[in-house]
Amino acid sequence: MAQGKDVPFDIRERTFLFGVRIVKFVRTMPRDVASVELARQLLRAGTSVGANVEEADAAESRKDKIHKLSVARKEAKEARHWLRTIKEAEIVASDELDYLIGESLEIVKILSSMINNLSKSGE
Repeated sequence: MAQGKDVPFDIRERTFLFGVRIVKFVRTMPRDVASVELARQLLRAGTSVGANVEEADAAESRKDKIHKLSVARKEAKEARHWLRTIKEAEIVASDELDYLIGESLEIVKILSSMINNLSKSGE
């Protein structure tokens, strides 16, 4: 799981760094047909998380912010799916892969909490 002093509290920075680590991880993957496709899917989902959190930060309304955070959460879940697929298919085995799976789960939890809090505040 993601922990320690190197994990930022700010969700914008945390999701940005998650995307950067995804990019670096994808660069370590083999170049066979299956790996390239999985890498492409992971790269899209993993880097989209932070982009959507950034968009949420500039949302025009509470409803818009909830929507953008929900998209970020969906992308984090998708990234976790691809990471787990890579692990279970034994394409790459590394501590970084385990870290990214844990971090994606933590990000989903944080985004879910933010969405729930925003939803409650609008009732």
